[in-house]
Amino acid sequence: MNRNDKTSVLIVEDEADIRELMTLHLKREGISVIGVENGEGALELLEARSAIDRFNLVVLDWMLPGVSGLEICKKIQGRFPILMVTARADAADIVLGLEMGADDYVTKPFEIPVFIARVRALLRRVRNPAEAGETVFRVGGLSLNTDSHDVFCHDAKIDLTASEFKVLAGLLKHRGKVLSRIKLKEIIEGQGISVTDRVVDTHVFGLRKKLGSCADIIETIRGVGYRIMGL
Repeated sequence: MNRNDKTSVLIVEDEADIRELMTLHLKREGISVIGVENGEGALELLEARSAIDRFNLVVLDWMLPGVSGLEICKKIQGRFPILMVTARADAADIVLGLEMGADDYVTKPFEIPVFIARVRALLRRVRNPAEAGETVFRVGGLSLNTDSHDVFCHDAKIDLTASEFKVLAGLLKHRGKVLSRIKLKEIIEGQGISVTDRVVDTHVFGLRKKLGSCADIIETIRGVGYRIMGL
């Protein structure tokens, strides 16, 4: 992370010790941090920020006094990247948070290196908006070209089915973000076919077998979906 970048993060967390801990470590990364303890204060601050000095990321607790984190998520989704950090760790809660607009989800208690890695991943996406138009994606030894539909693991070409290619391309385009099975179903169904959660898992299983030594780039988020980390 470039410490000369002007990066601003809003932390919405009612537990002072957790808020201060996250603030401390983000500031060590050279990030400007503002912390608030309730939903009302967060919404006021978010509305007050202009397009020029808007936050690069919102770190959001779910269980807040007054307006909940989930309500805030629904209000600001699409306007600010959101990392939800909460004790609500059930798979159903994680899915709900992601479907309501969170870009990623960290459960409490969490390890600071994991938290920082998630923040870095989301900030990379903010700093590189042109990624939406990328045609070549590279992570580790894996490369995928959306124009030629070529996939390589190091120097070995990988032959994928149309659905497997769609899943892998979707994960790479949104690298750093958890894609739920529902979202991956939508990506596959864009081809005009109907699929189930089971079919999504089958495609990912097939992908991992074919990718060989590059298979470990696909991370399973138990009960939720899948994610690819890295640049």
